[in-house]
Amino acid sequence: MGNCCAVPQTSDEKKHRKHKPNSFAIDHGGLNGRQKSYVLKNPTGHNIGEFYELGRELGRGEFGITYMCTDKTSGELFACKSISKKKLRTRVDIEDARREVEIMKHLPKHPNIVSLKDTYEDDHDVHIVMELCEGGELFDRIIARGHYTERAAAAVARTIVEVIENCHKHGVMHRDLKPENFMFANQKETSPLKAIDFGLSVFFKPGEKFNEIVGSPYYMAPEVLRRNYGPEVDVWSAGVIIYILLCGFPPFWAETEQGIAESIIRSVVNFNRDPWPMVSDKAKDLVKKMLNPDPKRRLTALEVLEHPWLQNVKSAPNVSLGETVRARLKQFSTMNKLKKRALRVIAEHLSVEEVAGIKEGFQLMDTGNKGKIDINELRVGLHKLGHHIPEADLQVIMEAGDVDKDGYIDCGEFVAISVHLRKMGNDDHLRKAFEFFDRNGSGYIEIEELRDSLVDDSGATSEEVINAIIHDVDTDKDGRISFEEFTGMMKAGTDWRKASRQYSRERYNSLSSKLMKDGSLQINNNEGS
Repeated sequence: MGNCCAVPQTSDEKKHRKHKPNSFAIDHGGLNGRQKSYVLKNPTGHNIGEFYELGRELGRGEFGITYMCTDKTSGELFACKSISKKKLRTRVDIEDARREVEIMKHLPKHPNIVSLKDTYEDDHDVHIVMELCEGGELFDRIIARGHYTERAAAAVARTIVEVIENCHKHGVMHRDLKPENFMFANQKETSPLKAIDFGLSVFFKPGEKFNEIVGSPYYMAPEVLRRNYGPEVDVWSAGVIIYILLCGFPPFWAETEQGIAESIIRSVVNFNRDPWPMVSDKAKDLVKKMLNPDPKRRLTALEVLEHPWLQNVKSAPNVSLGETVRARLKQFSTMNKLKKRALRVIAEHLSVEEVAGIKEGFQLMDTGNKGKIDINELRVGLHKLGHHIPEADLQVIMEAGDVDKDGYIDCGEFVAISVHLRKMGNDDHLRKAFEFFDRNGSGYIEIEELRDSLVDDSGATSEEVINAIIHDVDTDKDGRISFEEFTGMMKAGTDWRKASRQYSRERYNSLSSKLMKDGSLQINNNEGS
């Protein structure tokens, strides 16, 4: 199926190959069409069930689900990313899946890169068995700590850049560096931070340029939008992460995807807003040099590691960056009020079977038959059901579910939480939830409808909450929420950290073309060529 190290195809070649049939939808070639197509070149085997037992779900992505899995021989725990072949609809998707495995095999063992154990491929799925990371996402660990300092940010920054330097040294460009792609191996304070996802990574040769737009909007380098880039894009993305680690918000922000792209192209980095005045000059100098819009003048990963701020992270200031930064990061990790209410509406419309299963789980936890449970019962009950949730996350779940703030979750609240945990919000459920808010059937949730719907929760809803919801969800700024805006919120969250997952290559390809046509990308358009 081609060499992963080959020079990337031009846009024209990609246009032609994009519409080839999915070779997994039916059998192609071979004797009377009986020969199967395979995604992986040399999988460990074809029957994962012989050697591993798949357990509870750990997370979901565009193409598949990650499960906890157990080695049947040793009892050792791993993570298994199971990619559905049905969802690999184009040649590009197939090559991404194959290349992810090839890259993980190619990279030498590194303390901060998740290691590959085995690969399997059957008629329906590709299974990638890898090291299990149970310590939670990067930002969640920061939120759980009571004290957050510049020194702690420097230690994390150094780890991220060491991963980039190791990848570049071995001819791999990551292309999708963001906080969600870093997890802690375990719950210990000394746990290593690990890069976990190489789904958009590519092999590269010195001087080679790429034109495919991939990545997540807030972390995307300007030259990606100009479709002419190399490994320097990883240093830019790391610069964005470090900026966020130091202040709690992204450097390039706007209400629309076009606005985000234009902000990235302008590349104006603000160091005036709190807490930047208390951040050291060394830290600011490094971020500026990593976010240089000219890739030729941007620091390499090795130069970043040699920068005074990262040369000795223990010399970075150990003064707290303030509660504001931690609070901002926490805000990005919790659901907004509209989403909580909508989850309860969805819960009311689940099938009898779905609700019965969830209610049964609640009854197991409610040992005193009080009709409600406190955080201790929730902790024990989730543990029994196979959910090992960190204490900080339990607090978030409790806050999200305990709408009336009495310190207990009742059965209805528990069902709503379960909907969120199990991600059962499909389009049918979402449509019913939308209709609950859209009381006049106009096809939009208007401010009055929002006010009336949310007042039921506590008897009063402040204008501040209503305005914040409209500000977050109403992306086209027409003063009301459409079904598309509503589903975008429900599927991705309303914060920039989760919203980055909903953008596809096609949307950014289309946006790049638009910006090229209207002249926005003409500034320094020859950079890096």
